[in-house]
Amino acid sequence: MTTISRVGVLGCGLMGSGIAETVARSGLDVLVTEVTWTAVENGRRRIEGSLRRAVQRGRLTDDERALALSRLTYTTDLGDLADRELVIEATAEDRDLKRALFRDIDKVLSGTGTDAVLASNTSSIPLTDLATATGRPDRVVGLHFFNPVPVQALVEVIPALTTSTDTLDRARRFAADQLGKTVVQAPDQAGFIVNALLVPYLLAAVRMVQAGTATAADIDHGMELGCAHPMGPLRLLDLIGLDTAQAIAESLYEEHAEPLYAPPPLLRRMVAAGQLGRKSGQGFYAYPL
Repeated sequence: MTTISRVGVLGCGLMGSGIAETVARSGLDVLVTEVTWTAVENGRRRIEGSLRRAVQRGRLTDDERALALSRLTYTTDLGDLADRELVIEATAEDRDLKRALFRDIDKVLSGTGTDAVLASNTSSIPLTDLATATGRPDRVVGLHFFNPVPVQALVEVIPALTTSTDTLDRARRFAADQLGKTVVQAPDQAGFIVNALLVPYLLAAVRMVQAGTATAADIDHGMELGCAHPMGPLRLLDLIGLDTAQAIAESLYEEHAEPLYAPPPLLRRMVAAGQLGRKSGQGFYAYPL
């Protein structure tokens, strides 16, 4: 079986830029798409800054950084993805948006007669919902990376009910053999493995702040020092993005109808106020922008 050499990444936000960087650092040709050139430039700066920090920390050499940058190209035209062997969607956690994108990219790929794989980095949306928006449901699979992608070792691979054995095998080999990630196979249900366990824990921490049980700092220190977690739940929420966490929780609650998945009022109000965590400069903590 041939390895994948040409990858497209749909979206260059926090996750999309991390995926694009990781794939480029692994020696593959990467084409990144965004809706505007302003978004492209923001994503390019994010990737360049991450690579620069990797050099400063001794994780990359200057030559490796330059090689990774040379493997990255950018576009605002989905049609440019026609020659890709794998396209990874990494846009906002919005079911309708993702289904529309899958329909559009399916048209691009179908016109070339290729057997390209179409993957989603969704955190919680069932893959079958996305696969059925295309004319190639057997070629759709989930590749759920974790933030920050260049550092985190795990990838959840999620087959839809329609995913072929060949597509699943190609996705696993890509993540494990070409990117060097540890792969776990997750069921096609909202939240998969990690978020189905993680989100109730994060929401419980929000409820504790909401009820005045403890401060955000005390909750985080308790879990970091008492349970040896590398990061407390509220700092982790700020890293994930409170809007993303709310979207994941809503998807989980829609599927399971369990109260522990329901977004707490405090979380909803912080999102409405634009207090999204690190990316907005304010969440449960303040961050310099």
